[in-house]
Amino acid sequence: MSRDFQSSPKGFSTKAIHAGYNPDNSDSMCVVPPIVMSTTYKQDRPGEFKKYEYGRSGNPSRDVLESCLASLEGAKHGICFSSGLGAITGLLGMFQSGDHLITGMDLYGGSKRVFSQISTRFGMEVSHVDCTDIRNIKDAIKVNTKLIWLETPTNPTLKVIDIRAVAALSKEKNIILAVDNTFLTPYFQRPLELGADLSTYSLTKYMNGHTDVIMGAILTNNQQYHEKLRFLQNAMGIIPSPFDCSLVNRSLKTLALRMRQHSENGIQVAKFLETHPKVKQVMHPGLASHPQHDLFKSQTSGHSGMVAFYLKGELKESMKFLDSLKIFTLAPSLGGCESLADLPCKMTAANVPVAQQKILNINDSLIRLTVGLEDIEDLIHDLKQALDSI
Repeated sequence: MSRDFQSSPKGFSTKAIHAGYNPDNSDSMCVVPPIVMSTTYKQDRPGEFKKYEYGRSGNPSRDVLESCLASLEGAKHGICFSSGLGAITGLLGMFQSGDHLITGMDLYGGSKRVFSQISTRFGMEVSHVDCTDIRNIKDAIKVNTKLIWLETPTNPTLKVIDIRAVAALSKEKNIILAVDNTFLTPYFQRPLELGADLSTYSLTKYMNGHTDVIMGAILTNNQQYHEKLRFLQNAMGIIPSPFDCSLVNRSLKTLALRMRQHSENGIQVAKFLETHPKVKQVMHPGLASHPQHDLFKSQTSGHSGMVAFYLKGELKESMKFLDSLKIFTLAPSLGGCESLADLPCKMTAANVPVAQQKILNINDSLIRLTVGLEDIEDLIHDLKQALDSI
């Protein structure tokens, strides 16, 4: 029997607007949290300070954002980093030479590069497996396995991984489970509630949503992991600026509204693409045609504007399609107000070895769309005229 989507989180927008800051606690009573740019703070005596000592170690603007982010996920702790990859860098600081890490095979190219080419330089061992089958994860676990890293839905082919099942396995084996939730945000999916230890984000994408800030975050309920990550955030210096923190905090106030519209536009685009004769296959986990549609609905309350599809053709047809787009911009990244188109084999997954691209079916005909907030009639018209030009 087909399941319904999970219920949307109650009080989400109220938390997004108010969590982390109270005007009553400000001398100026300003409604919008002030941006504190100071890099240092006065001490009463040497080594004696009130709350803040140095900008890298703590900042009021960053505190507001981290508290708001934690509230949206129902987490106890939020830690912000200079980028999504900066968050992964901080996470890797929790491990040491000889530790074994498991990641998904279908992974954002930048994340795969860090795990494959950077962590291994420090003596860590990494296994990339197809995490859509829990048996593959079980088979990959070793006595020294310390971390399982998932993306779900995956990037770029939008496969879905059973977070509850992987969480149960990770707890049984005493392994940390981290889930990259960038594609869905806590409005549509909350990995911590599904059993994950860490929920990670590139805030650059939907959470900020305006294509003007690069930042990352890790959310957790585990005090021990929080203390380790907080130490690494400071010691490694991978922090965001106060100004950028203020921008993301501003953007969170409209996150629910934006995600609902991204979702509506995304599903309409996906349904249109399914009907077009020049489209071979559409990947959108909100479609009944998606092989993991029921699993997806069992752990989310909706999907964002991410859509992937295969054209009927090869590189020549893909290039013609992309060249013909007028509203969709050919550019990497995702989650902003504007709609973007991406050819993963040449762009966001270009650093994935060709042999692995073949295994993942990342080929010349795979197009990834991030559907923005423009009028849906204009977006569909743009896609139609570009497809008809092939």
